Amino acid sequence: RVADVDGEKNTRLLTALAMGATGVISPMAAFLGGVVGQEVLKAVGGKFTPLNGFWYFDAAECLPDDFPAPEAEYRAQGGRYDGQIAVFGATLQATLGALNYFIVGAGAIGCEMLKNWALMGVGCAEGGHVTVTDMDAIEKSNLNRQFLFRPNDVKQLKSQCAARAVVAMNPAMRVTALDLRVGADTETVFNDGFYSNLSAVCTALDNVDARLYVDQRCLFYQLPMMESGTEGSKGNTQIVVPRATENYGASRDPPEKSVPICTLKSFPNEITHTLQWARDWFEGVFNQTAADANSYLSNAGFLAQLQAQQNTKLDTLERVHQSLVADKALSFDDCVVWARLRFEAMFAADMKQLLHNFPLDQLTTTGQPFWSGAKRPPTPLVFDAEDPLHMAFIVSAANLRAENFGLVGERDAAKMKSALASVMVPDFEPKRGLKIAATEAEAKEQAGAAAALPEDLDVDAQCDKILSELPPPGELAGYRLAPVEFEKDDDFHMDMVAACSNLRARNYKIKEADKHQSKLIAGKIIPAIATTTALVTGLVCFEAYKLMMKKPLEAYRNNFVNLALGFMASSEPQPVATQTTVLKGVEWKWSVWDCIEIDKGPDLTLGEFIDHFEEEYQLDVSMLSFGVSILFSFFGNAKKMKERRKMPMTAVVEQVTKKPVNPTAMYLIFELCVSDASGGDMDGEDVDIPYVRMKIK
Repeated sequence: RVADVDGEKNTRLLTALAMGATGVISPMAAFLGGVVGQEVLKAVGGKFTPLNGFWYFDAAECLPDDFPAPEAEYRAQGGRYDGQIAVFGATLQATLGALNYFIVGAGAIGCEMLKNWALMGVGCAEGGHVTVTDMDAIEKSNLNRQFLFRPNDVKQLKSQCAARAVVAMNPAMRVTALDLRVGADTETVFNDGFYSNLSAVCTALDNVDARLYVDQRCLFYQLPMMESGTEGSKGNTQIVVPRATENYGASRDPPEKSVPICTLKSFPNEITHTLQWARDWFEGVFNQTAADANSYLSNAGFLAQLQAQQNTKLDTLERVHQSLVADKALSFDDCVVWARLRFEAMFAADMKQLLHNFPLDQLTTTGQPFWSGAKRPPTPLVFDAEDPLHMAFIVSAANLRAENFGLVGERDAAKMKSALASVMVPDFEPKRGLKIAATEAEAKEQAGAAAALPEDLDVDAQCDKILSELPPPGELAGYRLAPVEFEKDDDFHMDMVAACSNLRARNYKIKEADKHQSKLIAGKIIPAIATTTALVTGLVCFEAYKLMMKKPLEAYRNNFVNLALGFMASSEPQPVATQTTVLKGVEWKWSVWDCIEIDKGPDLTLGEFIDHFEEEYQLDVSMLSFGVSILFSFFGNAKKMKERRKMPMTAVVEQVTKKPVNPTAMYLIFELCVSDASGGDMDGEDVDIPYVRMKIK
């Protein structure tokens, strides 16, 4: 019997091979192109070990379950999809055209995926559509790994250029290009109505947090998620199938090891430390400070929000005061003076203060020299206008400061030297009572207790003093600063970060890095090469075929590949984990994909909501929450709880959160704490249930 099964399987494969031998499909071309392209690069460049032998790959599990169907199903139609029809049939081709896909990101993977979809015919028929979103603009460095872009596309939006390019490939493709980040702040656009019309979501992202957010959206809306990533010659793919596989966030890599705070602030010993410090400084000075000032000027609730941030409110107010009062720039010369004083504070005074706190002959409690091992004693810098690195800092800092204040800058260092000559630089005087953390434990303790401030400082009194000196927002109506967000592909931004990092490296006698090296490190650039990108997108598209045919779990594949080694590993996705709850004496197995649906209209009252769980599930509701707001609890004010029971759920949400319900929302999401009320052996025991989704539209 086993021989008969194998014989039947082999006959089916041979028939498929014969019928589809002349059919060229985009995913297989992308996969093979990635492998062969890498081998060519190995031969030409001599980098990595070439394949020794054969690389065998098949995707037979993609074939339709009813293969072979009647011959007419595979007959050529004289169109561009005949190769795909020869393998999968005309019915599947029609299904491809009617898909509604959403791809998040239009970078290297996003462009390759869109290209494959255009060649496959995704979203090219009535009812089909592809939405692509990416908030980034194209930079020159994108051109060597994102083949939909051309030199004249630089500075234009990635999503729009990618959409234009794939429509040129296949004019039938229906594409909408957006420039929005997918996150909590855009849920009015990517709302219930948007997700409810999708067939699947594809991620082409470069960070884990964004992937986790999209993963949660896919869980909520029961959507497949096609995930992939590359790093040089390494690539991976993961397919998430509703109710069948675990979700993306179910298993996560350990977090990257972070650099201790005290190392960054006072004791760097690697260029990566100085670059991260420079990046943080850039973000704080040119972006966050301007944003805080704008918030003070435009947000009526700014001061109330500040009161809830006891440990940071003084720093925030000091930044606002510097921007609007103490260091407000009225001319470019003011920006030059500010840059010169910043240089003195950061690369001279701070180093002198550190040596004041920890002299060169300082000993630890064990009698060992304090300045030993990874701790390098700093050398304060003396400003020299003839030093190119010194002037690079001044030019960059002054111009970015001018950009904050909407002033016209000047990038000619020679013209700036006259303004520098007249700057009055105060003599250094050590700050008494200032504590500098020597260990990570001390740094955390100081961060939590604001211990770096003099002990006799009354934070509230100091804040009140600063507020009294700030002009009321009404006096500066319409006045705003322009925050500058770091962009690794902006040469001027990198000039600033590289100069700042290298000056600090010079303080600590760390080997300096040129702008290109600094960009790789500070920009956290993950190398992307076209061969790996093509290969992983091909693998993802094979999974798309399976999703359309609703294949069983064992047909899907997660993949890891390393083209440098000629290595590939495939595995079935992990099935979703379930937990068991007993309701009305019957076991119910549920997973993260499940929720309890309530569809009784938007006028359902809180009392009716609670009664529904008692009558339908024999559960006693002890607490009900919406987000972080508690709507009902057994320990709450009895009078308030009684009043709320008569109110519609939407009204209760608006009353407690003090915000209107999102007008585009189709559902309200609730979390419940419940206990068994069946009167049986488990009566009174806590019961775990999934979240509740109440339909309001």
